[in-house]
Parts: sequence; structure tokens; C-alpha cells
Amino acid sequence: MSFPLDTLHRQWIYRQHPTGLVGAEHYVLQEQRLDTTLDRDEVLLAARYISVDPYMRINQSAKPTYNPEPHPLNTVQTAGAVAQVIASNTAGLRIGDWVFGMTGWQTHARVHVSALTKIDPAIAPVSTALGVLGMPGRTAWFGLTEAGKPHAGEIVVVSGAAGAVGSLVVQFAKRHGARVLGIAGGAAKCAWLTEVLGADWAIDYKAFDHADSLSAAIQNLTGGVDVYFDNVGGMATDAVMPLIKRRARIVICGQISQYSGGLDVPEMGPRLLHHMLYQRATIQGILARDYLHRMDEMLHIVAPWVKAGELVFEETVIEGFAQLPKALNSLFTGEHRGKLIVKI
Repeated sequence: MSFPLDTLHRQWIYRQHPTGLVGAEHYVLQEQRLDTTLDRDEVLLAARYISVDPYMRINQSAKPTYNPEPHPLNTVQTAGAVAQVIASNTAGLRIGDWVFGMTGWQTHARVHVSALTKIDPAIAPVSTALGVLGMPGRTAWFGLTEAGKPHAGEIVVVSGAAGAVGSLVVQFAKRHGARVLGIAGGAAKCAWLTEVLGADWAIDYKAFDHADSLSAAIQNLTGGVDVYFDNVGGMATDAVMPLIKRRARIVICGQISQYSGGLDVPEMGPRLLHHMLYQRATIQGILARDYLHRMDEMLHIVAPWVKAGELVFEETVIEGFAQLPKALNSLFTGEHRGKLIVKI
């Protein structure tokens, strides 16, 4: 097998720190001639699918986050990618093999074999290495099972329930026997949650003007919350906190409502912690990186469900390398469902 070598190498270079929504103005598209020289145990990759994730905006914060320093300016935007080997100088990978690597927003990459994970396209579409069988799947599985600890019959509420992580949490919670309420934006997403993913209830947060009315609606449906898996923060969390039950578990996976402007100058808080006291609840933040060493464990459980067609893993695929900054911005405007991917 051979691939024609496109001699044009394109990269999105992160050049300017955003204070609100991120867009193309914060990047520069750089083009140069592709260097095909390979050292021992290196391969040359052509990106086929590039991931767009909320953590990218966190890493652009001017203040310390879970990384001591922000994403450096004048470098390629960090991202996971599914790529094909187009040239190889190692016995471990052949031309045409599919791999996953953190190669960033660029059309090609020269990478040592040790930094790559080989993908078996017989298990599932290769793009799932960026979604259900990748970082979002790992986040959803371990975040729910290790921090949320759902039991059969309990009430699990998921904010951002139509997103890459939230949509999997809904399904994993149902597999644990829990009753699940998903919070999402728009009637179509809510219908998808109940009719396709199997959520017991879904609420469109956009139909409410303030947290009190949203809270009343959640209370009316559920009677209270045992596990809250939070991807959003903001009004959704303000609505859920007064509803937590005794020994509730609150899992903080994301705060996407705060990423565009609320990272460097956050809203007042922390708030509503008196409810944590009253119910002797626990609150825990989780990151996908905390469970990277247990990736094989997650795949052993989840991959058979994917192969058997027992999990829904919807993807929103945007065509074109030039669309990457616009795609990242769309994460914060609710224009997608499931995992957001850019196809090169």
C-alpha cells in the first residue's frame, strides 16, 4: 500500500489569548513544505480526523488551571488526532495503519512510534478513538463509576447531556440501573436523550429564565438527586444543588458555561455549599488524564458494547482543516450533538 505524498504541510498556530469566545482571529494558518525525513522508529502521519474538545479552552486560560502554565503561544494547537501512516521507518507500524496520537491541529506529523496507539478498524469506526473509545469515553466511564458510584434505582442528573461525555454518562448510568435526567439545550436534543439514549427525562434549560424555575422542574420530575454529573456549571448547577439528597455525589467534569470569559475572572463563588453540609454530600473533580493508565480496562468493558451496537455514539463531523477554529467556537454555542470532530 502506498499514499501519494501531499507536499503541503498546514498547521493552525495559536497566536493570541482569547478573553471570550475563541475563533480564527486567535490563530494563524501556517503552510510549509512537508519534510519527509524519518529517523529510526519514526513514522510520517497524515491526519484524517482531528478532535475538538472543551479542555482546549481551559488550557488557554491566562491563570493556572490543572496545568501550571497556559497553552504556549506561537505553537501548534494541541489536540488528539486519528491519522494514517504514510511513511514508516519502524517495524511496529506499516504504511496504511491507523493510529491515535496527540499530534495537534496539523495535517501531517513526524512521530516516534512510542507516542502512538494503533487502532483496529475492525472493532469500530476509527473516529471512535476520539470519542466513545477515547478520552470522552474514559472520562464518562471512570467519572461516573469511580466518583459518581451510581446504584440501581438512584437518580442521576447529567448536565451537558447531549455532548460527547454527557451522552455516554446517560447510557452508562442506565446500565447501572439508575433513573436518569438529562439537561440539554433545545427540544431536539431533549427528544434525542429520551427517545434514542433512553434517558427517563430530559429538560431544555433554554426554556427557563432562572435557576429557581429550572430547579422546580427538576424537583417535580425526580423528587431529588443522588448523583449529579456536571459538565456545564452556571445556572444548571445552581438549579441542582438545592435538590441533592443525603450522601449525594457531585462529579465536576466540566464548567463549559464559564470557559468563554469566566476562567480568568470567574463568577462569584463557590456558592450553595451549605447544601453540601446539610446532606453530607461529596463533590469531586475528575480529569481524563487521571485514568489514562486504565484505558485498557475501560476498553475491555465498553468496546464490546460498541461493537455489538449497544451504545449510541453520535458524531458531529465538520469537513475541512480550515474549519478547526470555527469548530472549537461551536462547542460553546451548542451547535453540535455527541462528539465534535473535524474531518481532514
